[in-house]
Amino acid sequence: MVEKKLQKLIDIMATLRGPDGCPWDREQTHQSLKPYLLEEAYEVLETLDQEDYDHFKDELGDLLLQVVFHAQVAKEAGRFDMSDVIDAINEKLIRRHPHVFGDVNITTAEEQRIHWEKIKKKEGKKSVVDGVPRNLPALIRAKRVQSKASTVGFDWGEAAPVWEKIDEETVELKQAIQTGNQATVAEEFGDLLFALVNLSRFIHVDPEDALQQGVNKFIRRFQRVETTMKEDGKSMSEATLEEMDAVWNRIKKEEP
Repeated sequence: MVEKKLQKLIDIMATLRGPDGCPWDREQTHQSLKPYLLEEAYEVLETLDQEDYDHFKDELGDLLLQVVFHAQVAKEAGRFDMSDVIDAINEKLIRRHPHVFGDVNITTAEEQRIHWEKIKKKEGKKSVVDGVPRNLPALIRAKRVQSKASTVGFDWGEAAPVWEKIDEETVELKQAIQTGNQATVAEEFGDLLFALVNLSRFIHVDPEDALQQGVNKFIRRFQRVETTMKEDGKSMSEATLEEMDAVWNRIKKEEP
C-alpha cells in the first residue's frame, strides 16, 4: 500500500515536470530548489516543537516532496532516480548496523555512535569530523563536530574543565576587546560560543533549541512591555531605559 502511494507521488511529480505540466515545476533545478528544501525542513521542526502532529504529518509530506522533486530532476539528467535513492539508504542502514543485520555485538547507544564513525572512516572518510555540512546553523554544526571528535576520545570526561575553558575564553575575549582589533574580537567571541556549546553537551541541553527558547522568551516579554507601556499611555521611543527596564522586571516577576 505504501509502495503504491509513493509511486503515485513519483508519477505526479513526473507529470508536473512533463511537457504538459506546470511551468514553474519545469523550470526548477537542484540549485533553485535548495531554499525550499531548507524551508520545508525548518517547518517540520517548527510543528514538532509545537507538538502539532496533524500539521507535522503535512510538513513531513512537503519534505518528502522535495526529495521526490530532486530525484525527478536527477532522473531527467540521467544521474539517478527515486529507486536509486531508496536503494542507497537501505544499503547504508544495513551496512552501518552490523549489530542488527550482522554478528557485531553492540549493546549501548554510545557504543553504536562510536562504531558508526569507525564504519564511516572505513567507507573512505578522511577525518572523523568530515561530513558535517558547512551550511548547518553554527550552533548545531559546533555540537556535531564536538560530538564526532569525542568518538575518538578527544573530549573531557566531565564538565569541570569545560567551565574552566569558558572562563579562559571570556578573559581572552575581554583582552581582545581592549586591543580594538575587531577581527580578533570576532575570533575570540567565536571561541567562547564554541566553549559554551561544549558545555551544552555535558549538561544535556541542545544549544540551538536553548537559544531559540531564549529568543522566544525575549520576544514574548518585549511585546508585553510594548503593550503595557501603550496601556499606560507612554511611548517606548520617548521612555527612558530605566522606565522600560522597570516594566520588564515587573513582567518577569509575574511569569511563572
